[in-house]
Amino acid sequence: MAEEDGSEENTEAEEKPKGNKKKLILFILLVVVLIGVSVGGTLVAVKLLAPEPEPVVELDEDGNPIIAEDEEVEEEKPRLPAIYFPLKPPLIVNYQARGRQRFLQAEITLMSREDDVIEAVEIHMPMIRNSLILLFSGQVYEELQTDEGRELLRQDALLELQTIMQQELGKPGIEKVLFTNLVMQ
Repeated sequence: MAEEDGSEENTEAEEKPKGNKKKLILFILLVVVLIGVSVGGTLVAVKLLAPEPEPVVELDEDGNPIIAEDEEVEEEKPRLPAIYFPLKPPLIVNYQARGRQRFLQAEITLMSREDDVIEAVEIHMPMIRNSLILLFSGQVYEELQTDEGRELLRQDALLELQTIMQQELGKPGIEKVLFTNLVMQ
């Protein structure tokens, strides 16, 4: 039994250094992780708290800043609210499609952000209606039955109206053309 007791003591002595080595490795890993977190946190804090570098401004002989011709300083104008103007009565256009008489009825609303454009639209309403009727009647009925065809018609109408406003007012003025009702039969 003495030998057995001695052998048990040797086994316990061998296990203690292994357990101590595991604890030491875990402790070292914990210290390395804590150091990494500390360094990373410090770098983030320094980056966030650092003042932004001031842009380099060249000065002329009098000490005034030099502004390049390409870099003109423009103040942004606040965006005005949208003004919607419906064209009344609706436009009605007829087509010949496969030997049958077809019709298109379009209720159109114009969107602008300037009162003077709306006034110009009211003044030039006969020219606007004429241009839109000619544009709509020149379309192919089958193409207007697709989403792409209707969107293309809307874009063409916008371009046509902006051209009229450019000629009459000196600026395009109309931002969007909206089909509030589009019936085809």
